[in-house]
Amino acid sequence: MNEILLWILDVVGSVDPVLRTALAGLAIMLETSVLVGLVVPGDTVVIVAATAVASPVEGVVLGAAVVLGALVGESIGFALGRWLGPRIRHSWLGRRIGERNWQRSERYLRRRGGIAIFLSRFLPVLHSLVPLTVGMSGYGYRRFIAWTLPACVLWSSLYVSIAAGAATGFREIADQAHYAGYLFVGAIAVFLLLVLLGKRIIARLEHRHPHAGDDDPSGDHAGPGADGAPGRMED
Repeated sequence: MNEILLWILDVVGSVDPVLRTALAGLAIMLETSVLVGLVVPGDTVVIVAATAVASPVEGVVLGAAVVLGALVGESIGFALGRWLGPRIRHSWLGRRIGERNWQRSERYLRRRGGIAIFLSRFLPVLHSLVPLTVGMSGYGYRRFIAWTLPACVLWSSLYVSIAAGAATGFREIADQAHYAGYLFVGAIAVFLLLVLLGKRIIARLEHRHPHAGDDDPSGDHAGPGADGAPGRMED
């Protein structure tokens, strides 16, 4: 198993570091941009790229590229929400997402404000819908970035540091321990399991905010306004 994993890591490491870093940033940009995040596994690309990190400087550069890609992607979603929000919502793809999910995103923003922006980075579906909904709401772009930037930095730091650390440790002991490959795979698996568990805990704790009023056919006070657009959020 060690030989197979070393070969895979060597293949990843043979990719030009600039290209590898750019691809990771592009993948996370696509993941966080409008609705694309529902199908593009940006986190997987980041993990693979991080296993080839050969120095702290490379790790910092990769992390910065991932943060930048996330901010660009979320900014695209924000801008499209500001300029084309209702049209996206009522497009074919917007209808596939479902009106209930759009309404939940609106309610979540109304009830939680900036905290919703921060936490949405770690929540399924909402991490793609929230930037759009924020753009529709009239919430200021600077305040949006102030809330999403720390979330992007935290997310990037966790993924890059864990994957790079696990790969470095594996390489160091692969020649001495035949079970090193299992430790490496186990470390990545445990990390992903903890990430999934963390997302579920956050989703459970936050569940009442986006789902409040689902049983009210008229919508709750946090639903869309008469013009179909969400009202202005509070911090």
